[in-house]
Amino acid sequence: MKALDELTFDNRFARLGDAFSTHVLPEPLDAPRLVVASEAAMALLDLDPAVAETPVFAELFGGHKLWAEAEPRAMVYSGHQFGGYTPQLGDGRGLLLGEVYNEAGEHWDLHLKGAGMTPYSRMGDGRAVLRSSIREFLASEALHALGIPSSRALCVIGSDTPVWREKQERGAMVLRMAPSHIRFGHFEYFYYTKKPEQQAKLAEHVLNLHYPECREQPEPYLAMFREIVERNAELIAKWQAYGFCHGVMNTDNMSILGITFDFGPFAFLDDFDAHFICNHSDHEGRYSFSNQVPIGQWNLSALAQALTPFISVDALKEALGLYLPLYQANYLDLMRRRLGLTTAEDDDQALVERLLKLMQNSGVDYTLFFRRLGDEPAALAVTRLRDDFVDPAGFDAWAEQYKARVARDGDYSEEQRRARMHAVNPLYILRNYLAQNAIAAAESGDYSEVRQLHEALSKPFEEQAGMERYAQRPPDWGKHLEISCSS
Repeated sequence: MKALDELTFDNRFARLGDAFSTHVLPEPLDAPRLVVASEAAMALLDLDPAVAETPVFAELFGGHKLWAEAEPRAMVYSGHQFGGYTPQLGDGRGLLLGEVYNEAGEHWDLHLKGAGMTPYSRMGDGRAVLRSSIREFLASEALHALGIPSSRALCVIGSDTPVWREKQERGAMVLRMAPSHIRFGHFEYFYYTKKPEQQAKLAEHVLNLHYPECREQPEPYLAMFREIVERNAELIAKWQAYGFCHGVMNTDNMSILGITFDFGPFAFLDDFDAHFICNHSDHEGRYSFSNQVPIGQWNLSALAQALTPFISVDALKEALGLYLPLYQANYLDLMRRRLGLTTAEDDDQALVERLLKLMQNSGVDYTLFFRRLGDEPAALAVTRLRDDFVDPAGFDAWAEQYKARVARDGDYSEEQRRARMHAVNPLYILRNYLAQNAIAAAESGDYSEVRQLHEALSKPFEEQAGMERYAQRPPDWGKHLEISCSS
């Protein structure tokens, strides 16, 4: 395991030049201190977990110190925000400190969010507050543990620095990691500003570093775009299957790697509601839960437009046509597994849709329903779950179809069925009220709750002693929390 001063930097994005980013130093936080750290994320850098408790750890990720090999850069990009194009965005409160590669040869961006003003801060102060930093940390690591592609979070550093939002809060920084922080909006920026040389340089960078296997194809850029389409179809299928609502699917928040990126007013579903809107600023419901699927395609179309200098329009349209079939196949495969099914039948899609319609009208807890469905034999499980539905006759009809489907699925023991279902149906998810409880404790100086919640979410499928409170239905107040983009 490595110490902090043993990290090896290779700042490939910085070498693209000043047209792509601006050199900016982090603004230090007052009295930086560790709130929480992820041992799993630290392991990606081969770091000894013990270094998180050292003063230099908080100083490095609180903006006070910097590795000699780091080259902090604020990236420039643009993007479509709520459907309208914004010509220039960029890292307004974040810095790409540099790229580190581990002993396995993997490169990881170290991106410090809340690091102060940059040329792209616009009217902002460049800071992040403790609550948003904790939410991003918990969500990044929770999604990864669920098997949903996501950026990672190394740590949250708290401080005494005052930051004004709706009220005075404390500033914080979160160190997030990804193999790349390049977004759809990077390509849009160079396309709409008519900078073909820089756009070609960016395309070569992404192709060579992140999609090298596409070099072997007759049309490498088309192969790369097709891979991006496939990755996003799979990503959003997993969001929908697990009830994750991103909240701000602007093209500047979409990763070129097809990972969950830029956490703001996200939420997991409590009661199932296909029309759920997690961002209280989303007055039209553009980014509602059910709308995430078509918005994913819309965003890919925006990226396709930016790639027209490299790929024919007909080829781009053909690649975009893969999105919905791939999404549907990935989604149905995961929902079959959540229902404990190991084989495929033509009516499975209808079986899932009928269940969700019954859930929609009954306020059924989305996560706990699937977990409890696997706790017992199918016949007993549906009997116990029946009382959660306002249409018991409708549920009975579905339950008969489900039991018959399970009976046709295969000859395996109930123990095998339970283990298989519990391996894909989490007991612990990041509910908004759990995050809020952890934030409230942290804002009063008690970091134990955020650390314990992180521990539970790190093993979401395993029942953990002492974690029972994280596996309960939320109280009524916890279902109606309004989350904004404010960071």
